Amino acid sequence: MKNDIILAGVGGQGILSIAAVVGLAAVDKGLYLKQSEVHGMSQRGGDVQSHLRISDSQISSDLIPYGGADLIISVEPMEALRYLPWLKKDGWIVSNSTPFVNIPDYPDINSILDEFRKIEKSIVVDADNMAKEAGSVRSGNMVVLGAASKYIDIPFDSLCDAVRKLFGRKGEEIVSVNIKALEAGRSCCL
Repeated sequence: MKNDIILAGVGGQGILSIAAVVGLAAVDKGLYLKQSEVHGMSQRGGDVQSHLRISDSQISSDLIPYGGADLIISVEPMEALRYLPWLKKDGWIVSNSTPFVNIPDYPDINSILDEFRKIEKSIVVDADNMAKEAGSVRSGNMVVLGAASKYIDIPFDSLCDAVRKLFGRKGEEIVSVNIKALEAGRSCCL
């Protein structure tokens, strides 16, 4: 078993929370894990990406080579396209459809979505609206993770348990909203 995952988005969208949930679930299942993060100008709306490598055997490097990612999980559509060179030919892209327009010349969203349509194994979800329906617009990252969960070799229940661990100190309401968002993402793609 091996999953090489690129997580992508913009500062403040919860990329590192996705990494933490997947990482906690992997460790609880006794899997090996390596992670690398790039924050850049994340506090100012810049890109954030993380390489997340999970395996049932030792992992040598925390970086995923070009053409080596099994999955790209993105909370921002343009950021998903940025990391296409890392995707395997048979890899999946799971992305939010709602752009975070943080630059004056942000491309037309329809042209970005057209690029996704060219990729056979791509899923685009309206994570922002689904998160709002789940109870918090801030849970869009969990919607995207839920949509990608069937391509991660970790049981869905383990991801839910990891959400409980990660957000437990923030109270039951936060845990509940994030679980609901995770489940909404999962159910939209079954």
